[in-house]
Amino acid sequence: MEKRIRLPEQGMTQDQLEAELVERGANDAKWRDGKTAVYVFNAGLEIERLQKLAYTSFMSENGLGPLAFPSLAQMEREVVSMALDLLHAPSGAAGAITSGGTDSITMAIKTARDFARSKGRALSVGNIVLPQSAHLAFDKAAHLMDIEVRRVPLKTDGSYEADCTGMEAACDDDTIMIVGSAPNFPHGIIDPIPALSDLATQKDLWLHVDACVGGYFAPFAKMNGEPVPSFDIENEGVHSMSADLHKYGYAAKGASTVLFRSEELYSFMPFDMAGWSGAPMKTPTLAGTRPGGAISAAWAIMRFLGQDGYCWLQGKVCDTRKRVERGVKRLGFEILGSPVLGLIAFRHPDLHAYALYGEMYARGWFTSVTKEPPSLHLMLSPAHADFIDDYLSDLAEVCELVRRGEGGKQAVKPRYS
Repeated sequence: MEKRIRLPEQGMTQDQLEAELVERGANDAKWRDGKTAVYVFNAGLEIERLQKLAYTSFMSENGLGPLAFPSLAQMEREVVSMALDLLHAPSGAAGAITSGGTDSITMAIKTARDFARSKGRALSVGNIVLPQSAHLAFDKAAHLMDIEVRRVPLKTDGSYEADCTGMEAACDDDTIMIVGSAPNFPHGIIDPIPALSDLATQKDLWLHVDACVGGYFAPFAKMNGEPVPSFDIENEGVHSMSADLHKYGYAAKGASTVLFRSEELYSFMPFDMAGWSGAPMKTPTLAGTRPGGAISAAWAIMRFLGQDGYCWLQGKVCDTRKRVERGVKRLGFEILGSPVLGLIAFRHPDLHAYALYGEMYARGWFTSVTKEPPSLHLMLSPAHADFIDDYLSDLAEVCELVRRGEGGKQAVKPRYS
């Protein structure tokens, strides 16, 4: 058993703590060196500095108290308004800032459940129907609320898209939500949202689009001329969306948005509680205390970048992804589906992904893998434009090692916690 750490009798100096903080982080992933393609979205030093400035300016303020901190309430309204406009929400749409994608997804499911109950449906155990590639945050939220999860296999045509026909067959009178991703995390593929929207409209179902990865990427990629299909609230059947500000919105962690196509739908999300000894309290999301820094940093980054800044950054990411596609194809890899944003997964017909991953990890590359099928996986940031040739060079050497049977000793199946 690990020895328990006790609170020191005497405090440390700031200089001592600064030195120890540097030491503690010495073995962490070197994301500023461009060798990390998961967890961190590196848009450069200028953005990093602004994140810190805006976050620390409101790090002690609490978004729980809009009367006390009307500045935060106004910034949140403006962020949500910009998001709704960007994602083609109709007049009267609403939303809120959350702590991250899991929070946004949890609140969307809670809202859909309560909406269904208001209509006399799913009064005991409801269910959600989603493609096999949908994020595990849906399972976590469903576990918390005792909701059944029905995962449906993807299309078998090599597109790695959701199978609308299979999802329709999985729905019944207790279905409170169907899900599409834009894009899914494992393969970087945007599901056929218009077809899912038609299904939702015809069957009177709630469609949630998980755009945690793509919500603040896909609109700008589309402006840049990338072949991005329709994926957002312009589709009539889309009732809600999740879109993470701290991913390709380049805001500080943790910040996401959960959006609804109408104020009526949104009204089922907040908790309005008065049954205790204290003052009545209304909270829009699961959290009580809401870090002011996350709100202010999101607001500042969106205002700083504007449409032209986002187009430039997302253009760099798309160009880098295309360089990856060309490079790995020359090495004999197959791209999974047709990714159009910043996520890409690729597999080799002869070389096992986990062996390749282990050898790349040993060279300092902290990336990811996809399980179905076993593949290498990159989530690219703008800063990767300066480092991707090094990745491809190392990958070529690693492929030769594994092919000759000299690699694979480092083979690992990564687990993230």
